[in-house]
Amino acid sequence: MSDSRITTPTAGMTTAAEPLAPAAAPVAEAAVADPAPLGLAGFAMTTMVLSVVNAGLMNAAIAPTVLGLALFYGGGTQFFAGMWEFRRGNTFGAVAFSSYGAFWLSYWFLATFSLRAVPIGQIHSAVGIYLLGWTIFTAYMTMGALRVSGAVTAVFALLTLTFLFLTIGAFGSTVPATSSWTKIGGWLGLATAAAAWYTSFAAVTNSTWKRTVLPTWPMPATGRS
Repeated sequence: MSDSRITTPTAGMTTAAEPLAPAAAPVAEAAVADPAPLGLAGFAMTTMVLSVVNAGLMNAAIAPTVLGLALFYGGGTQFFAGMWEFRRGNTFGAVAFSSYGAFWLSYWFLATFSLRAVPIGQIHSAVGIYLLGWTIFTAYMTMGALRVSGAVTAVFALLTLTFLFLTIGAFGSTVPATSSWTKIGGWLGLATAAAAWYTSFAAVTNSTWKRTVLPTWPMPATGRS
């Protein structure tokens, strides 16, 4: 005879084996695209336009053309690329793009406002000390670039020489635009822009084609022994 106290589960109840609710699917974190090609492109174009003037290939009267690029593309866009590198955990890229984005923003401010307050005879010295600071920064960033790739190393090595020659030209002449050092710095700047554009082009192409089409010669990662 069955025990009347044993009953079947009533409606709305669940057995121990049944989940109370379906398991929530894990939320996939949105991937952040590589910001380096964007930062390099902004840097390359702005550098190219200014270097054409520094090299003496075009009249210095067109120099203000670079200010719009310095504010929006070489400056703002590159600065944002640095912020995205922070998001990706890339210390070198974050420091490089944020700093050179700030460089172009500060260049825009310097050329538009700051130099107005400097006596005419001291403008070349003011520009010289400004460029010297960026020469030092770029030189030590080149050491970090040696562990990134051959393409990035080329960009930083050329940029270091560019800043160095422009610095010497600024300190050595009251009219830096006429200095041979400045003109050499302009040509080095054009080489820097070409290297940066190539590195950007390679990164975009390789990412789009999902294989190495254009080499950047990445450095092998090192581990602790």
